[in-house]
Amino acid sequence: MGQPKPPAFFISGSPGLDFLNTLATPEDTPVDWIEDGDGLIAWLEQAELVPAKVLKGLKARAMPGELDAVAAQARNLREWFRGFISTRSGRALALDDLRELEPLNRLLERDEQFIQVAPGTGEGASALELKTLRRWRTPESLLLPIGEELARFVGSDDFQHVKACEGTTCTLLFVDRTRGRARRWCSMAICGNRAKQAAHRSRRKADI
Repeated sequence: MGQPKPPAFFISGSPGLDFLNTLATPEDTPVDWIEDGDGLIAWLEQAELVPAKVLKGLKARAMPGELDAVAAQARNLREWFRGFISTRSGRALALDDLRELEPLNRLLERDEQFIQVAPGTGEGASALELKTLRRWRTPESLLLPIGEELARFVGSDDFQHVKACEGTTCTLLFVDRTRGRARRWCSMAICGNRAKQAAHRSRRKADI
C-alpha cells in the first residue's frame, strides 16, 4: 500500500493553474493527485468544481475502469495545457494562438449547460434567480468544468503573469498579482522558507 498523498495545492490564484498543479514535487518525489479515477473524484470535490452529490452519483453508476479512463484523459489534458502555457507565459495571447486551442474548444463543444429559474440562495437574495446548471450524463462530463476553467484562464489578463516557483525542486505554477510582479515562491511558508534556510546555511559555511 502506497504512502498517503499530502493535501492538494490550491495556491496558484486560478483553478486552471491549480489543475496543472495536480502534478507536483512538494518534496523530492513527484505526486500525481489524479493518477486514477478516485484521485480525480477527490480533487474535483476539493476544488469545488463539481457538486459532491454529482460526484457520488457518477461514481456509483460508472462501469469498472471507466473513471480511471477519464482520469487518463484529464492527465492528457493537463500536459497539453502545460505545454501551451510553457511556450506562451509572460506574454499576452494573440489570434495566432487560437489554432493551438482547438483541443480545448473541442472539449467545450461537448458541454450541456443550461439556464434555469430557481429559488434564490443566500442572505438577502431574491425569491427567484437564474442559475446555470449542467447535465452530468457520463463520467467524461467531469472534464467539462476543468475545460471551462482552462478557457477562463486563457481569456483572462492573468495568463501573461504566470510564473513557476523558484524552489529548487518545486514545479508549482502561480499567477503573480503582487505589486511589481515580485512573487518568487509558491508559498513563503514552504519554498520561501526553504530558500531562507538554505541561504542561512550557506552564509554560516562561508563564515567558518
